[in-house]
Amino acid sequence: AKKLAADSVAVTADELRHQGGWDVVIDATGVVPAIEDGLQRVARGGTFLMFGVANADAKATFSPFRVYNDEIKIVGSMAVLHSFERALALLVRGVIDCKAMITQQFGLDDYPKAIEAFLGGKGLKTQVKPAL
Repeated sequence: AKKLAADSVAVTADELRHQGGWDVVIDATGVVPAIEDGLQRVARGGTFLMFGVANADAKATFSPFRVYNDEIKIVGSMAVLHSFERALALLVRGVIDCKAMITQQFGLDDYPKAIEAFLGGKGLKTQVKPAL
């Protein structure tokens, strides 16, 4: 993240604790435990933005009373539909260095190792590159 000019970096969500919660919490994972945890971190009057893609049959548990009482807004966004072309243009112009985001590469013959690494939670972005 620091290579991509992040102001601050945390390894775990607990490192990001903020008294009273955060005004805006964004889930980009679509993973139910992350969604549930994120909702717990929203401040009174805050917004929870979901643009991670969860499985169609996924179910999250949260307190409807807390959402009501703390006036928390939950916003869904299918952002990829509106931003894909802009993101691609930034990549083409070199504004975003996608190589800095790739944590490991595998050749096509090693795709089982890539799948194993992904399922094992190793690396943030794994690339299977036929030319390797």
